[in-house]
Amino acid sequence: MFSGTVVNTLLVEMGNSLPRLEGAMQVAVLGLDGAGKSTVLYRLKFDDYISTVPTIGFNCERVRGTFGNSRGVQFVMWDVGGQDRVRPLWRAYTRSADGIIFVIDSADVERLEEARVELSRTAKTPEAAGVPVLVIANKQDLPGARGPGDVERAMGLSELSVGGSRLCGVASACAITGEGLDVALDQLYNMITHHRKTVKQHVKKRH
Repeated sequence: MFSGTVVNTLLVEMGNSLPRLEGAMQVAVLGLDGAGKSTVLYRLKFDDYISTVPTIGFNCERVRGTFGNSRGVQFVMWDVGGQDRVRPLWRAYTRSADGIIFVIDSADVERLEEARVELSRTAKTPEAAGVPVLVIANKQDLPGARGPGDVERAMGLSELSVGGSRLCGVASACAITGEGLDVALDQLYNMITHHRKTVKQHVKKRH
């Protein structure tokens, strides 16, 4: 686990933005430790279950959409560690992100409030202003898993999208089987493209 000094040093070394790959959408994959972020990433990448260990730092993979409007679209996905001392790193990844995926363990009811606080804190930073947020309600295969409606309320998404300033959504999924992930990625793609169009329209109005 990183110390505060190491975290701050890494933020400085990473600079003001992440390297961008031409033609690919940049996605920050965030969430608490144990939520299943890396499992989501590698299921999307390899269409197979890959056993993972807790991420200290980040994983990065190029993923291609396979469903709906996102079919064939390339995404560069940055899966960032979710331990409490690593979370200050998140803002370095949201700075250049086109979209944010926030993964939660929908069966871990006791940590939903912690997840809500961290999502709110991250989404309200200047680096993440207006960036679309898709919450993936992972582990839907487990007993007691909360459905999309409950997750939307528990995560306070209505507060993040007040006045339509940010697009927010929820997608149910099971990263181990892959169920729901292709649909979730397509949902995020549609949110990103809608956001881009809205930004362009505002720019045109100003001129």
